[in-house]
Amino acid sequence: DPLTADEATALFKPGLKGAKGIVVAVSGGPDSIALLALLARWKDRPRLIAATIDHRLRPESASEAALVAGFAASLGVSHVVCPWEGVKPASGLQEAAREARYAMLAQVARKRGCDSMVTAHHAEDQAETILMRLIAGSGIAGLTGMQPVTVREGLSHVRPFLAVSKARLVATCKALGVPFVSDPSNRDDRFTRARLRGLLPLLAGEGLTIGRLVALGRRAARVEEALAAMTREVMSNADAVSYTHLTLPTKRI
Repeated sequence: DPLTADEATALFKPGLKGAKGIVVAVSGGPDSIALLALLARWKDRPRLIAATIDHRLRPESASEAALVAGFAASLGVSHVVCPWEGVKPASGLQEAAREARYAMLAQVARKRGCDSMVTAHHAEDQAETILMRLIAGSGIAGLTGMQPVTVREGLSHVRPFLAVSKARLVATCKALGVPFVSDPSNRDDRFTRARLRGLLPLLAGEGLTIGRLVALGRRAARVEEALAAMTREVMSNADAVSYTHLTLPTKRI
């Protein structure tokens, strides 16, 4: 089922209520298009700036950015395109693209007087992240996956859709009658994340569903929070202890 306005409001409020301005990362895919569409319909929304990062890795990227620009204009939302300039790395391309994307989003936010950025990471993205960290041998902190609200370059980075399936976001776009595109790099087996994405149906057949991976992340986050609280309590008690000089008995010779 598509997300309702009430559901969207409940997802947006915890991280975005009271924001001075929000930069919305919109690539043109169904997840980010649904995010922009629902934010634009949020009754109490702060000021929005839609930003499309054109990584210039595919010939279609310019036309996709133009599609987003037209859609943002139809919603009355300001839009900016940020090109990723320079030579692209031969290895670690997706990681470099991600860092460049966040740096440019933060730059737009500061330039436009916004204090928050929001991305449309969804449940499948979260499941893939947790799988990647499992493979890397991460501890509890790593298995928490992506967090709904973090601080990045002094800005609040909000991910309201981490528990929402991509299918619901596609259904939302279709219900609202809004256009979206499909990025073929999401199915490119050169990239680890794409290969894991292809494995998710097989893992689900063995019982390791996307929902269970997302639940693992939530449980790991609760454990991490509990450990942090215990550490704070121990440190607080240690600070409260006053140490006195003890006079040790001397041994008579």
